[in-house]
Amino acid sequence: MGQITVEKNVGGIEGLCVITPAVHGDERGYFMETYNERDMKEAGFDIDFVQDNQSMSVKGVLRGLHFQKNYPQCKLVRAVKGCVFDVAVDLREGSKTYGKWYGVELSEENRKQFLIPENFAHGFLVLSDVAEFCYKVNDFWHPNDEGGLAWNDPAIGIVWPQVTGKYNGTPSAEGYVMEDGTQLTLSDKDQKWPGI
Repeated sequence: MGQITVEKNVGGIEGLCVITPAVHGDERGYFMETYNERDMKEAGFDIDFVQDNQSMSVKGVLRGLHFQKNYPQCKLVRAVKGCVFDVAVDLREGSKTYGKWYGVELSEENRKQFLIPENFAHGFLVLSDVAEFCYKVNDFWHPNDEGGLAWNDPAIGIVWPQVTGKYNGTPSAEGYVMEDGTQLTLSDKDQKWPGI
């Protein structure tokens, strides 16, 4: 593999991978390949990505946990600015790790990427003042196909860094804050998803 290092089956969950690109830097700055199909195929990934997405969020924003029900997406995600805690939850029927989660910090400093296969729920929490988040997907967004899980479902048990608060039986952000006092911010929809 020319320009990437791949850590496979992270957290003991088959298919989840953390990819670290080679970074070539000098006094002028740096260069890296953020995606190389040849390197991915050498690493055992034959994924036909069809769309790139980018979002910007401020500290305390939690997006997720999202998935598509009938048209599941594989995602290759990274933070190009700031820092996020990125999470995937295994929703594959019959998987021995069904319901298990894994999280990784993605930042502009570590330049790591998280490869999340189809049939996983995905979400992230912004840890920096601002974060810009990019991701490739292998299928388009399909209206009316969205699914989601409660970000704080105790049956999943995600440990969100820097978040304090107590589960009150709902996915509401009420009562949760970051350690520095920043309010946790979720969309209305993300405060209504059911548990696993």
